[in-house]
Amino acid sequence: MEQVGHQVRRVPLGTFVHARSGDKGGDANLGLWVARDDVDGAEVWQARVAWLTALITPAKVRELVPEAADLDIEVHRLSNLGGVNVLIRGLLGQGVASSTRFDPQAKGLGEWVRSRMVTVDEGLL
Repeated sequence: MEQVGHQVRRVPLGTFVHARSGDKGGDANLGLWVARDDVDGAEVWQARVAWLTALITPAKVRELVPEAADLDIEVHRLSNLGGVNVLIRGLLGQGVASSTRFDPQAKGLGEWVRSRMVTVDEGLL
């Protein structure tokens, strides 16, 4: 995946990606976005958003969240907002009351996904 003339590194997704997650019945909802700040500038923000929206596909979500391997996953790109919304159908079984997951409401899912390692062009760091 390395491009000619570009160096890449493996870093936690949360190096510059923020997250919020929760549940709706048995489904987990995960929002991932790149915050815009004055330090890095608009060009870096746009490059990071383009990278994130290209990276997060149903296949990549299955890689980042292995327990979702056989589940339906919807990814909605929100480029103007700097992110994506991911819906993982059935991750919580029948819902919070019946889930045996350590995180039955998916409140920690976002932070867990942010801890997962991804390959990033050094120019984005």
